Amino acid sequence: MSLRPPVHYQQNASGKSPLNVLEYELMAERADSLGRAGLKAEAALARLAEASPETREALIDDAAAEVYALFIQREMCGLRNGRDVVARYGIPGIVIARLGVARPKPDAAS
Repeated sequence: MSLRPPVHYQQNASGKSPLNVLEYELMAERADSLGRAGLKAEAALARLAEASPETREALIDDAAAEVYALFIQREMCGLRNGRDVVARYGIPGIVIARLGVARPKPDAAS
């Protein structure tokens, strides 16, 4: 017995199957999300570089959250090595040390 995909999954007149079109759209969305995550991380790191000592701790946490989101998005795109990101964005060690750290909610009493 041979299996064959349903007719609507076979190639159409343009030579592209609907699955390939969907894969292309998903790749485009991943690339766009990666670009947005990179811009957010870059902005957070720029704010941290200009921070006063009073606001530095909060900005370190914000930068760590944005850089962490960037690393997650890169992994979703299949990019596993983060060394090039650290070098490109000049991510300080204090931010890297806080990657993935969950901050307590301000209203959580314990």
